[in-house]
Amino acid sequence: MEGSLSWEDFDKVAMYVGTIIGLNDFPEARKPAYQLTIDFGEAIGILKTSAQITKRYTKDDLINRQIVAVVNFPKKQIGKFMSECLVLGAIGESGDVILLAPDFKIQNGLRIG
Repeated sequence: MEGSLSWEDFDKVAMYVGTIIGLNDFPEARKPAYQLTIDFGEAIGILKTSAQITKRYTKDDLINRQIVAVVNFPKKQIGKFMSECLVLGAIGESGDVILLAPDFKIQNGLRIG
C-alpha cells in the first residue's frame, strides 16, 4: 500500500457526484480521450475535463451518466483544453478505465466521504 493518509488529508479531497451532460472527441490528446462537460449541481456548477475512457465507453454510454470526480485540484492545461476536475475510475489490467459511479440516480453535487 502507498503512503499513509490522515483523516484531515482525506477530508481535503473534494469528491462529488456529477452527471455528464456533454462530450466531444479529443483528437489532440496523446492517448485516445473524450472531453467531458459535467453538471455538479447548483453549488459547484458545470466543470469540464478530459478522460481516457474510450476503450470501454462510447459516447452513448456516457451522456447523462453519473460519475464521481475530484473538483478541488488546480486546473490543468491539456493542449488547448483546460481540465477543471478529475473523473475517478479503476484502471484495469489492459489500461482501460472503469468509472466510479453511484449505484442509483442521486442528486448532483452530493459529496463522497
